[in-house]
Amino acid sequence: MLSIHRILYPTDFSDPAHTAFDVACALARDYDAELIVCHVTPSPVAAVAEGVMLDLPEDTTGADAVRLERISTDDPAVRIVRRVRQGDAAAEILKLAADEEVDMIVMGTHGRSGLARLVLGSVAESVMRRASCPVLTLKAAAHAHAAAEPAGMVAAAWGA
Repeated sequence: MLSIHRILYPTDFSDPAHTAFDVACALARDYDAELIVCHVTPSPVAAVAEGVMLDLPEDTTGADAVRLERISTDDPAVRIVRRVRQGDAAAEILKLAADEEVDMIVMGTHGRSGLARLVLGSVAESVMRRASCPVLTLKAAAHAHAAAEPAGMVAAAWGA
């Protein structure tokens, strides 16, 4: 049987991420696991235009921490801890997963393809390719019914 004690749920505060939270909570509840909710803010990048240094973008780490605090569940059985990191999203998610020794990552995916995926990249794909633990990715529309199912059913369908 799959042993899950710690689940990492990275969020970019999007709809796909929000719906993945429901599945992460169901798994945390059913496996009596700790749920680590994290957000990675991009590092500020300096810009130079025509030899003039432009102002660095505003640091949003504090505001993101406040947004992260608002992510909660009504289920008292789900233990949530929160982490805010700064840097490359995929790299920081993988580093946090290793640091916290997570057993599973549950994250939403935008499902981009073609040019949008080429230009914007895919954090979920990068995490899936490089993670040392199982990664469950969910698109918002594709799993709306899964959050209501017991996690055992989700895990069984996932191949656990």
